[in-house]
Amino acid sequence: MSDLAGPLDGLLVVSIEQAVAAPLCTVRLADAGARVIKIERPEGETARHYDSTVEGMSAYFVWLNRGKESAALDLKSEADLALLHRMVGKADVLVQNLAPGAIDRLGLSAEAIAKKYPRLIAVGIVGYGQDTDYAAMRAYDMLVQAESGICAVTGTPDTPSKIGVSAADIATGMNAHAAILEALLAREKTGRGRTIEIAMFDGMADWMAVPLLHYEHAGRETGRYGLAHASIYPYRPYTCRDDVAVVVAIQQPSEWKRFCRAVLKRPDLVEDARFATNPLRVANRVALDAEIEPIFASLDSAEAIRLLDAAQNAWGRVSEVRDIPMHKALRRIEVALPGGKTVTVPKPSVRSAAFKAPPTVPALGADTDRVRAEFGA
Repeated sequence: MSDLAGPLDGLLVVSIEQAVAAPLCTVRLADAGARVIKIERPEGETARHYDSTVEGMSAYFVWLNRGKESAALDLKSEADLALLHRMVGKADVLVQNLAPGAIDRLGLSAEAIAKKYPRLIAVGIVGYGQDTDYAAMRAYDMLVQAESGICAVTGTPDTPSKIGVSAADIATGMNAHAAILEALLAREKTGRGRTIEIAMFDGMADWMAVPLLHYEHAGRETGRYGLAHASIYPYRPYTCRDDVAVVVAIQQPSEWKRFCRAVLKRPDLVEDARFATNPLRVANRVALDAEIEPIFASLDSAEAIRLLDAAQNAWGRVSEVRDIPMHKALRRIEVALPGGKTVTVPKPSVRSAAFKAPPTVPALGADTDRVRAEFGA
């Protein structure tokens, strides 16, 4: 059904999920062969309604929901709530990203799960740690990016910016996926499940560790440098004579020496005391750019790339969105939509090159009747 080995074949996952973080976690489980039953509101989960870009479906929903079953339930009704509990009783994993406290009101608090479903691995995705003063805060991707300081180190000196994709949600889904796999391994040893809290803010705070450590131990606030690196230099794009920008990345002393001698043709810069170490190059970036920029401006991008390759220096181009469909490194998988049409999406990085996606992206409530019959009283 999924990857060649189907490592999670036979695993039952029940997910009360919406938007990005939880669905990203569970699509990784579905890709590995797990059976994922997605519980949606009768009107459909949030991401179904973001847009209608992909053959009438939301791009977010198509990206994150292949291979799942959709059961549209009204969890405010006693019958559907009882159905949910019967499903959970047979499940290996429960994933949910409801508002704080909502899962408790459904009778699935950590205490209730430990008592009634001791083998269950229950993952609750929240915005902020529930033992913090922010426990009840509503949390969406950009709000968490802003609160965590990500925006303070992203953008230009004049303009803080969010990361252009749902970074907080994506990081959270990846963290939840990893936590579930660890918990499954632990259950093999102990026979018991566990309740796991995954906070969006924690994921972003972890990503902010280097700026935080720089501030706490050196009193240095990381600035915003656009496409230039804040603490490694030169690591930025340089515009060539043909108006193509080539991103140069120099991290090691040996790379710096090769860059000066073979690319810039300026061996004297190796001996320049202002640029002798990476910290000095960072501190003197304006003076260093004054030396580098005219050299790249005199070269066509093809020649600059040839010199960088010959010097074994790393480089890249700044792709536009319009460039991605033709990118030579892009690998895709085919995903089926309700009704039989297919589209392609980027291949998940954790899957092999031979990976074939699970069946379709589900229509709303496509599996409700079958789920009711299977898990009926």
